[in-house]
Amino acid sequence: MGEEAPEFRVESITLESKDRHQNAIDVGNKTYVIGRSDDDSKSPFGIKILDKLTQTWVVTIVLGAQPPSKSHSAILVNDEKILVVEKGVSLNDSIWFLEIDTPFVKQQRKIKGSEVVSWSKGVLGIAQKPVVISGPSGVGKGTLIAKLMKEYPSKFGFSVSHTTRSPRVKEIDGVHYHFTGRSKMEQDISEGKFLEFAHVHGNLYGTSIEAVESVTDEGKRCILDIDVQGARSVRASSLEAIFIFVCPPSFEELEQRLRARGTETEEQIQKRLKNARAELDQSNSPGLFDHLLVNDDLETCYENLKKLLSLDNGHEDLDDCFIKDGKATACYAILSKTESEILLQSDTSEVEKGAAKLLALGLSSLTGGAPGRTRGLKIQSVNSIDNGLKAIR
Repeated sequence: MGEEAPEFRVESITLESKDRHQNAIDVGNKTYVIGRSDDDSKSPFGIKILDKLTQTWVVTIVLGAQPPSKSHSAILVNDEKILVVEKGVSLNDSIWFLEIDTPFVKQQRKIKGSEVVSWSKGVLGIAQKPVVISGPSGVGKGTLIAKLMKEYPSKFGFSVSHTTRSPRVKEIDGVHYHFTGRSKMEQDISEGKFLEFAHVHGNLYGTSIEAVESVTDEGKRCILDIDVQGARSVRASSLEAIFIFVCPPSFEELEQRLRARGTETEEQIQKRLKNARAELDQSNSPGLFDHLLVNDDLETCYENLKKLLSLDNGHEDLDDCFIKDGKATACYAILSKTESEILLQSDTSEVEKGAAKLLALGLSSLTGGAPGRTRGLKIQSVNSIDNGLKAIR
């Protein structure tokens, strides 16, 4: 039998007339009204949903940070998302998506029992998949990640996990972990703000959607350092990632490394060894990890990690080829859409000067960031035109 649709509260309101600060997009039996209702820059950038069958407004929860400017254009990409192009901001900040029926939005509807939409910031270029790195305590995965971040500081960003345990000596809140109270973290988990979480050694650990979002919004490839239980949760989520498990050369070597750290009591070491044995057993679960790395020699293991991430050829990846004038003020409007791309045209004043510029957003290169978060778009300059649309081929 089919699942019953959730019942949402509605308010009876008359649809306001649209102006240049609003767009109305029809999707099935709903109309999504996007933008401010007037010229007041202090008025909220709102999202309203009209049920066309009942002519009532659906009470809607809007997730994610909203676009910054007051002028924009919008177009439906597919039944899951709407593309919004902001004006008067840098090109790198102008591309946004309003997710209306993505897997993340559907999940949040079930959790919150209400209609939900979510903003996602676009990335110019082809956003690469996040990297999930797992392995037992003492295996050296933290050292591998640190080396990766040092060598490629502009390419990768580290997703900082949350934990309810107390910070160790020299650990900094927001750098090594987000240290938080158990009640606060449990509340955020219940509200669907975490991609994964786990009970480890008597404490809660987890990766928040916001932590992954903060990395992807910078145009960087996100690295997640999580245990096997967390990796299993991420694998079951809508996040597309590469899953790597780091193994010790032997269990005896792992125990020796743990004892050499000198940070735990004997009871804690025994608990970690017990968990490590269980994680090593789970690492071979079918479909969980894409790659297994043995950390026998740190430098060799690091070079193998770079090969897995296509970083060993000394060349920039294709996704690093961003628009060169990305910092320039963007005044583009959506011109047209085909099955494979959306064409943007610079504003009317530039057209009159004979210097109109066209940019193509390749829809086939849409890739998943964190659930409900950043999406990547390959973007390229099409041409400059002298007389309206004559040069478009």
